[in-house]
Amino acid sequence: MTADDRLIVALDVPNVVQGLALADKIGDAVSFYKIGLGMLTSGGFALANELKQERGKRIFLDMKFFDIGATVENAVRGVAQHDMDFLTVHGDPYVVKAAKEGASGSDMKILAVTVLTSLDREDLDGALIKPGDIRDLVQERAGNAFLAGADGVIASPQEAALIRALPEAEGKLIVTPGVRPMGAALGDQKRVATPAQAIRDGVDHIVVGRPVWQDADPREAALRIQHEIANAPTWNQ
Repeated sequence: MTADDRLIVALDVPNVVQGLALADKIGDAVSFYKIGLGMLTSGGFALANELKQERGKRIFLDMKFFDIGATVENAVRGVAQHDMDFLTVHGDPYVVKAAKEGASGSDMKILAVTVLTSLDREDLDGALIKPGDIRDLVQERAGNAFLAGADGVIASPQEAALIRALPEAEGKLIVTPGVRPMGAALGDQKRVATPAQAIRDGVDHIVVGRPVWQDADPREAALRIQHEIANAPTWNQ
C-alpha cells in the first residue's frame, strides 16, 4: 500500500529501540514520522537516519530552534546535511530568516512555530505575551513568518482556516499537532480538532502521537486515521 503522507506519526517514545519497534508495528500504514526534542539525547538523529535512509520514510525533525541568528543558521546547516524533510524553528522573523539561510541548497522545509498547541491565553499572559485573542496572534505570527521566508507554519487546527485565508499562505504548508481522532483523550493539548476537521480547514499535514502509539494495535490506529483523512473534504471543497 502507499500511505498518505498527510498523516505524520510522532515517535514520542523514550529511545531509538522503541521508536524502531513502533515503526515496525505500523509498517507501511505510515510514511512520515516526527522525531522531537525529547528523543534528541536518546538516539533521535540515529533513528531519523535509520528511518530515512534504510526504510524510505519521510522525517520531520521537531527541534523548535530558538537562539541568536548565527547559532540558528549553523544548527540548521548541520541538520540539512542529513537530508531531513521538515525542521521546526520558532516563528520570530529573525529566527526564520537565519534558518532559511542555513537550509539553503537543501530540500529541507523550514516550519515556523506560531503558538504551541499546549498553550492557552492564561499561559501566554504568564509569559508576558501581548494581549489579544490567541487566534489573532497565531494568524499574525504566521503571516510574519511567511514574509520572513518560512516554507510553512506549525499551528493548532483551530487556527488553520484563518492562516490558510492569508494571501501570504499561498503555496505554504500548514502542519498541525493537537489532532485527536474522535473519542481520543486530549492529553496535554488544549486547542484540538479531529483529523477530518483539520483537513477541511486547509491543513497539509496532521501530527498524531499518543492516539497511535498508545493503542493496542498502532497499525490499526494509524489506518483508522488514514481512512478519516481520505474521506475528509479538503479546503474550499
